[in-house]
Amino acid sequence: MRKATKTAATWLGIVAGVAGLEHGYFEFLQGNTPTPGLAFPSWGPPCAPEEIWHACEPAMSIIPNFLITGILAMLLSLALMVWTVWFVQRRHGGWVQVALSALLLLFGGGFFPPIIAFIGGLAGTQINRPLAGRSGAATRFAAKLWPWSLLIFVGWTLGQFPVGHFFNDFLQSIMYVSMLVILTSLPLAVYTAYAHDAAQ
Repeated sequence: MRKATKTAATWLGIVAGVAGLEHGYFEFLQGNTPTPGLAFPSWGPPCAPEEIWHACEPAMSIIPNFLITGILAMLLSLALMVWTVWFVQRRHGGWVQVALSALLLLFGGGFFPPIIAFIGGLAGTQINRPLAGRSGAATRFAAKLWPWSLLIFVGWTLGQFPVGHFFNDFLQSIMYVSMLVILTSLPLAVYTAYAHDAAQ
């Protein structure tokens, strides 16, 4: 079993699940009211998307009801975390995580959490695949970046919330940098996990 790859798949699923829970909770708080359309802010008033760093956590749902959407988003997020911690290494476990990420997208789990879960699920499909051949110089170099790339991704993705709570304007001003860090460290976490397994 590729242990580093499993670790990456698991932590990506956990991060996605935590973020999805947050989306679902704030949708749930909006009660038994219709959503304004297919896409909407998961945080309701007085949250103003243009004034807060996370734009009131945009999401989408094919069910036009905040209460039902919130409940489903929270249940799917919990299912995702349970699956990714205990079952992702099983046969087809990664594909189940991919399926859960698609459901999370359709039922109020936001946009970025399902992407994170999807990439984690793809990593999960490789957990039990044998590694072929010798690792090259690039792979050996990437192996040295493990687990720091994963720590950067998890730390910054979740750390934005306390930072944004106290320094909203600052975080808004560096959102492009923040997105770059996340979009770089996310695939790098998966690749360096593979590289670490290949170098063993």
